[in-house]
Amino acid sequence: MPKASELKRGDVVEIDGAPHVVKSVEAKNPSSRGASTLYKIRFNNVLTGQKKDESLKGGDMFVEADFQRVQVLFSYIDADQYVFMNTEDYSQYLLGQSALQGQLEFLSDGLEGITALLVEDVIVAIDLPQSVVMEIVETAPAIKGASASARTKPATMASGLVVQVPEYIEQGDSIKINTQESKYMTRA
Repeated sequence: MPKASELKRGDVVEIDGAPHVVKSVEAKNPSSRGASTLYKIRFNNVLTGQKKDESLKGGDMFVEADFQRVQVLFSYIDADQYVFMNTEDYSQYLLGQSALQGQLEFLSDGLEGITALLVEDVIVAIDLPQSVVMEIVETAPAIKGASASARTKPATMASGLVVQVPEYIEQGDSIKINTQESKYMTRA
Protein backbone atom coordinates (compact mmCIF):
# COMPACT_ATOMS: atom_id res chain seq x y z
CA MET A 1 0.00 0.00 0.00
CA PRO A 2 1.77 3.15 -1.17
CA LYS A 3 1.69 6.39 0.80
CA ALA A 4 0.92 9.73 -0.85
CA SER A 5 4.58 10.72 -0.39
CA GLU A 6 5.69 7.64 -2.41
CA LEU A 7 3.44 8.23 -5.43
CA LYS A 8 4.98 9.25 -8.72
CA ARG A 9 3.69 9.99 -12.20
CA GLY A 10 2.33 6.86 -13.88
CA ASP A 11 1.41 4.97 -10.68
CA VAL A 12 -2.08 3.47 -10.56
CA VAL A 13 -4.09 3.45 -7.32
CA GLU A 14 -7.71 2.79 -6.40
CA ILE A 15 -9.90 5.70 -5.30
CA ASP A 16 -13.53 4.92 -4.45
CA GLY A 17 -13.14 1.48 -6.07
CA ALA A 18 -12.01 2.84 -9.46
CA PRO A 19 -8.43 2.78 -10.81
CA HIS A 20 -6.81 6.21 -11.11
CA VAL A 21 -3.47 7.00 -12.74
CA VAL A 22 -1.21 9.67 -11.20
CA LYS A 23 -0.68 12.47 -13.75
CA SER A 24 1.31 14.94 -11.64
CA VAL A 25 2.68 15.26 -8.10
CA GLU A 26 3.64 18.56 -6.49
CA ALA A 27 5.08 18.74 -2.95
CA LYS A 28 4.32 21.85 -0.90
CA ASN A 29 6.17 22.63 2.31
CA PRO A 30 4.12 24.90 4.57
CA SER A 31 6.06 27.63 6.33
CA SER A 32 4.60 27.13 9.80
CA ARG A 33 6.57 25.06 12.29
CA GLY A 34 5.47 21.51 12.79
CA ALA A 35 3.30 21.48 9.67
CA SER A 36 3.63 18.40 7.50
CA THR A 37 4.38 18.44 3.79
CA LEU A 38 1.31 18.49 1.57
CA TYR A 39 1.16 16.70 -1.76
CA LYS A 40 -1.02 18.11 -4.51
CA ILE A 41 -1.74 15.18 -6.79
CA ARG A 42 -3.72 15.12 -10.03
CA PHE A 43 -5.35 11.79 -10.79
CA ASN A 44 -7.15 10.67 -13.95
CA ASN A 45 -9.86 8.04 -13.67
CA VAL A 46 -8.72 5.21 -15.94
CA LEU A 47 -12.24 4.19 -16.95
CA THR A 48 -13.90 7.59 -17.46
CA GLY A 49 -10.90 9.89 -18.04
CA GLN A 50 -12.24 12.32 -15.41
CA LYS A 51 -9.62 14.43 -13.60
CA LYS A 52 -9.43 14.55 -9.81
CA ASP A 53 -7.20 16.90 -7.82
CA GLU A 54 -6.34 15.99 -4.23
CA SER A 55 -4.28 17.67 -1.50
CA LEU A 56 -2.91 14.94 0.73
CA LYS A 57 -0.57 14.46 3.68
CA GLY A 58 2.50 12.29 3.14
CA GLY A 59 1.15 9.46 5.30
CA ASP A 60 -2.20 9.07 3.51
CA MET A 61 -2.43 5.48 2.25
CA PHE A 62 -3.71 4.15 -1.08
CA VAL A 63 -4.58 0.71 -2.38
CA GLU A 64 -2.57 -0.21 -5.45
CA ALA A 65 -4.83 -0.99 -8.41
CA ASP A 66 -4.60 -4.17 -10.46
CA PHE A 67 -2.66 -3.22 -13.60
CA GLN A 68 0.04 -4.47 -15.93
CA ARG A 69 3.07 -2.76 -17.49
CA VAL A 70 4.21 -3.83 -20.98
CA GLN A 71 6.87 -2.55 -23.37
CA VAL A 72 5.38 -0.97 -26.49
CA LEU A 73 6.56 0.73 -29.66
CA PHE A 74 4.83 3.79 -31.14
CA SER A 75 3.51 2.73 -34.56
CA TYR A 76 1.33 5.40 -36.16
CA ILE A 77 -1.57 7.86 -35.80
CA ASP A 78 -5.09 6.89 -36.90
CA ALA A 79 -7.31 10.04 -36.83
CA ASP A 80 -7.08 11.16 -33.16
CA GLN A 81 -6.04 7.69 -31.95
CA TYR A 82 -2.38 6.81 -31.36
CA VAL A 83 -1.48 3.18 -32.08
CA PHE A 84 1.12 1.37 -29.95
CA MET A 85 2.38 -2.16 -30.58
CA ASN A 86 3.34 -4.63 -27.85
CA THR A 87 6.97 -5.61 -28.48
CA GLU A 88 6.44 -9.19 -27.23
CA ASP A 89 3.21 -10.43 -28.85
CA TYR A 90 2.73 -7.64 -31.47
CA SER A 91 -0.80 -6.85 -30.30
CA GLN A 92 -1.92 -3.26 -30.89
CA TYR A 93 -3.37 -0.75 -28.42
CA LEU A 94 -5.17 2.50 -29.24
CA LEU A 95 -4.87 5.55 -26.99
CA GLY A 96 -6.71 8.84 -27.49
CA GLN A 97 -4.97 12.14 -28.00
CA SER A 98 -6.38 13.58 -24.74
CA ALA A 99 -4.70 10.81 -22.69
CA LEU A 100 -1.31 11.80 -24.12
CA GLN A 101 -1.33 15.46 -23.12
CA GLY A 102 2.22 16.69 -22.55
CA GLN A 103 3.71 13.62 -24.23
CA LEU A 104 2.65 14.07 -27.87
CA GLU A 105 5.66 16.23 -28.80
CA PHE A 106 8.05 13.39 -27.96
CA LEU A 107 6.34 10.69 -30.04
CA SER A 108 7.95 9.77 -33.34
CA ASP A 109 7.47 6.73 -35.59
CA GLY A 110 9.25 3.70 -34.16
CA LEU A 111 10.03 5.28 -30.78
CA GLU A 112 11.14 2.48 -28.46
CA GLY A 113 11.43 2.29 -24.68
CA ILE A 114 7.80 3.22 -24.01
CA THR A 115 6.04 1.45 -21.14
CA ALA A 116 2.26 1.11 -21.43
CA LEU A 117 -0.06 0.84 -18.44
CA LEU A 118 -2.81 -1.74 -19.01
CA VAL A 119 -5.90 -2.10 -16.83
CA GLU A 120 -8.05 -5.10 -17.79
CA ASP A 121 -6.06 -5.37 -21.07
CA VAL A 122 -6.93 -1.79 -22.07
CA ILE A 123 -4.15 0.79 -22.44
CA VAL A 124 -4.74 3.76 -20.14
CA ALA A 125 -1.43 5.65 -20.14
CA ILE A 126 2.17 5.50 -21.29
CA ASP A 127 5.51 6.24 -19.66
CA LEU A 128 8.05 7.73 -22.03
CA PRO A 129 11.75 6.87 -21.79
CA GLN A 130 13.83 9.32 -19.70
CA SER A 131 15.27 10.85 -22.88
CA VAL A 132 14.62 10.82 -26.61
CA VAL A 133 16.78 11.70 -29.61
CA MET A 134 15.19 14.15 -32.05
CA GLU A 135 16.39 16.06 -35.10
CA ILE A 136 16.22 19.85 -35.23
CA VAL A 137 14.19 21.06 -38.24
CA GLU A 138 14.43 24.79 -37.58
CA THR A 139 16.79 27.04 -35.63
CA ALA A 140 18.89 30.14 -36.13
CA PRO A 141 22.25 29.58 -37.85
CA ALA A 142 25.18 28.47 -35.69
CA ILE A 143 27.49 31.22 -34.52
CA LYS A 144 31.20 30.67 -35.13
CA GLY A 145 33.21 30.61 -31.92
CA ALA A 146 30.18 30.04 -29.68
CA SER A 147 31.13 28.13 -26.56
CA ALA A 148 29.19 25.34 -24.88
CA SER A 149 28.34 27.54 -21.90
CA ALA A 150 27.20 30.50 -23.98
CA ARG A 151 23.67 31.77 -24.53
CA THR A 152 20.88 29.59 -25.85
CA LYS A 153 18.48 29.85 -28.76
CA PRO A 154 15.16 28.14 -29.55
CA ALA A 155 15.19 25.03 -31.75
CA THR A 156 12.10 23.39 -33.25
CA MET A 157 11.77 19.62 -33.72
CA ALA A 158 9.64 17.89 -36.41
CA SER A 159 6.90 17.24 -33.83
CA GLY A 160 6.60 20.96 -33.04
CA LEU A 161 8.46 20.72 -29.72
CA VAL A 162 10.61 23.80 -29.05
CA VAL A 163 13.61 23.55 -26.70
CA GLN A 164 16.41 25.92 -25.83
CA VAL A 165 19.78 24.76 -27.21
CA PRO A 166 23.34 26.21 -27.13
CA GLU A 167 24.18 28.64 -29.93
CA TYR A 168 26.61 26.24 -31.67
CA ILE A 169 23.85 23.68 -32.45
CA GLU A 170 22.74 23.74 -36.11
CA GLN A 171 19.64 22.82 -38.08
CA GLY A 172 19.77 19.09 -38.93
CA ASP A 173 21.66 18.16 -35.74
CA SER A 174 20.22 15.39 -33.58
CA ILE A 175 19.96 16.16 -29.88
CA LYS A 176 18.99 14.25 -26.75
CA ILE A 177 16.03 15.76 -24.85
CA ASN A 178 14.90 15.03 -21.28
CA THR A 179 11.21 14.02 -21.52
CA GLN A 180 10.35 14.99 -17.93
CA GLU A 181 11.54 18.60 -18.19
CA SER A 182 11.53 19.14 -21.99
CA LYS A 183 15.13 20.31 -21.83
CA TYR A 184 18.20 19.87 -24.03
CA MET A 185 20.71 17.37 -22.64
CA THR A 186 23.44 16.85 -25.24
CA ARG A 187 24.15 16.26 -28.92
CA ALA A 188 23.34 12.76 -30.09
